[in-house]
Amino acid sequence: MALTNRPRTVSRYGTAAGTGTLAAFLLVAVGGSPMYVGWAQQHTDPTGAGGWFLRLLAWPAWRWHADEGMLATNLRAILLIVLAAALLYLLPGPQVDRVAASGSQFLSGWGAYALAAALSALFATLLGPHGTLYAAFQAASTGAAYGFFAGWIVGLASLGGRA
Repeated sequence: MALTNRPRTVSRYGTAAGTGTLAAFLLVAVGGSPMYVGWAQQHTDPTGAGGWFLRLLAWPAWRWHADEGMLATNLRAILLIVLAAALLYLLPGPQVDRVAASGSQFLSGWGAYALAAALSALFATLLGPHGTLYAAFQAASTGAAYGFFAGWIVGLASLGGRA
């Protein structure tokens, strides 16, 4: 009897922050890949809602080839994953501890990703080769729009995980 009732040391489900971080990584790795960016630019209609959304998913683009903007774009993609992970670990804890509602996990994941996208764009532009404060503010607004429209995916991934 004791052998069958052993306590589990590893849960079947991951944490809300862990699954959200995995979703953020996949969004950046797949949506920002040079292959997807090229496909979205060539095969989607920018005047339609679907094409606009598919092009928006390509915002955290990263590149392999070295050119002038490579540092800023790759830094933006890396910062997006790092800041999303940090914010996902910081935000849901106090909310989920008090109220075990899945709505707070969803909104925390969505909000964390939107904030991470805006901050990563701001910092990457400021640290880039021609970083001005005006350009950083414009990039942050683009990042916030990306985070708002793509962050629900991270919010959904955060649902059902442990706090």
